[in-house]
Amino acid sequence: MSTTTLGVIGTGMVGLGAARRAVDAGLHVVLSNSRGPETLADLVAELGERASAATPAEAASAGSLVIAAVPLAAHEQLPRAELAGKTVIDPMNYAPHSRFTVPELDSNELTSSELVQRHLAGARVVKALHNIGPKQLTELFRPAGAPDRTALPLSGDDPDAKKEVADLLDVLGFDAVDLGTLAESWRSEPNTPLYAVPYVGQPPSGLTPREFVAWVQQAPGVPVPVARVGELAAAALRGPAGFRM
Repeated sequence: MSTTTLGVIGTGMVGLGAARRAVDAGLHVVLSNSRGPETLADLVAELGERASAATPAEAASAGSLVIAAVPLAAHEQLPRAELAGKTVIDPMNYAPHSRFTVPELDSNELTSSELVQRHLAGARVVKALHNIGPKQLTELFRPAGAPDRTALPLSGDDPDAKKEVADLLDVLGFDAVDLGTLAESWRSEPNTPLYAVPYVGQPPSGLTPREFVAWVQQAPGVPVPVARVGELAAAALRGPAGFRM
């Protein structure tokens, strides 16, 4: 990797899961959220000496690679100046609701990552870590070459940025499958065959949406090899954007 420090903006389930895996893999992690570094003291103590707390701008400045793990509705609050020139991992997914809809996403004019890239015009956005739950991320990692190593998709417009993210995934214990540009990132978004379910197996029948989400968050991880990720991405059909049940 080009850096041993990973900036993380957002400490919800996705950001925290990625931070835990990164620290366990030997990386230094600079964590931030919208409430201030002082609110992260207990979390930093739990993660150990490789973790530290900062503001979002400081986390963006900490290394060349940053995970922007905020709700998509808050993507315009990301620190544009500090993220300029950085590789930004986008794990955000569109979940339309009564207070947040984006016509350009609803019409499939843009993917959510293209929307993020438009805001972060000076950064190099790579869609990744968006289709696997944090529990599975911390269970399915394997050393390189392991027969049951899991693969994760990524998409981006900059080849060097995609290589940097693939290198990070390798350090975290995963293979990477390049799905193409940000315009093609819909192939691994919600409501496609590659989103969440392959990494947990078939859920029980009859679950309500709330029960399904709770089940996925607690389900044991199921390894998904490189070839299977490619098959599922190729089989995807583009429907309405966003997480819908």
